[in-house]
Amino acid sequence: MKILIILGSESDIPKIEGTQQVLSQFKVPYDVVVASAHRNPKKVSQIASSAESKYDLIIAAAGMAAHLPGVVASHTILPVIGIPIETQALSGFDSLYSIVQMPSGIPVATVAIGGAKNAAILAVQMLSLKYPKLKTSLKALKHKMEKGVKI
Repeated sequence: MKILIILGSESDIPKIEGTQQVLSQFKVPYDVVVASAHRNPKKVSQIASSAESKYDLIIAAAGMAAHLPGVVASHTILPVIGIPIETQALSGFDSLYSIVQMPSGIPVATVAIGGAKNAAILAVQMLSLKYPKLKTSLKALKHKMEKGVKI
């Protein structure tokens, strides 16, 4: 069990801290790689094409044009979860639209702008289909969240 997290820029590393925290909480190992769909297209292609032999799914975070998750998805059959990164110019809507508007046949599951924690939770939910021990941890998280709501 392992997840690949791929980012378009080193400046995005702080923006995925929530992803890393949640995956660590669930004891799901992951690797983080920086490769831009625009500046390193060959590297992205190579990483995505070879990912199936090492990983169960991919989380790709990108801002602005945010083509990274879609480019990654075009080179693999692994599920790809896209995290739109908030941007200064368009508040992340540019990132969201770039990730969520994928052509038929190249799906990218997309979380909210800045949804780093939800990307990790969605990834754990997907992994729980193959690794049932994660279901217990997910149920515990839901129970904890339920207890945290005051009426």
